[in-house]
Amino acid sequence: MHIAIAGNIGAGKTTLTALLAKHYHWDAHFEDVVDNPYLDDFYHQMERWSFNLQIYFLNSRFRQVLDFRERGNNIIQDRTIYEDAHIFAPNLHEMGLMSTRDFQNYKSLFALMERLVCPPDLLIYLRSSVPNLVKQIQKRGREYENSISIDYLNRLNQHYEQWIKDYNKGKLLIIEVDDIDFVNNPDDFSSIVTKIDGLLYGLF
Repeated sequence: MHIAIAGNIGAGKTTLTALLAKHYHWDAHFEDVVDNPYLDDFYHQMERWSFNLQIYFLNSRFRQVLDFRERGNNIIQDRTIYEDAHIFAPNLHEMGLMSTRDFQNYKSLFALMERLVCPPDLLIYLRSSVPNLVKQIQKRGREYENSISIDYLNRLNQHYEQWIKDYNKGKLLIIEVDDIDFVNNPDDFSSIVTKIDGLLYGLF
């Protein structure tokens, strides 16, 4: 079984991944932000490092997917390979921060990889307003995220909404995170688990 959690920067993906992994006793796989050699450079000079960063993420997540298939364990994944290709890379290209040549190269590589990728059994999308994203980003205090602009987050949100609207690769659960607190409110977390159980196992 493979659950993947999608959402914009600061939506709560990593936190929910950890909580669900503990609840279900499944393996958690997180996005590589601590050891990522490009992330800090990217946020300070996006145009210079956008292609490098996206290739790094694509490589990292493709390796994750292959590992999932080889191990055969139950998995909860923080962010999917699809988000890089359908949201982050196109957004950088539209903003003029990734050249058309690099973007076409990236899309070609992703198309090749996608032929070997199995979609998750359940995709959980954490929908958040930009003000809530800003609040959460400020709360966690990662220095390299200080330069993220409101416009950048808003553009990503628009791409996420379009992607989710057209998503047809499997089961989908949309969670509105602005008005819930699944970290500190057990009822909110239990509600999420109930919805997941219903989609995965037919339990209501």
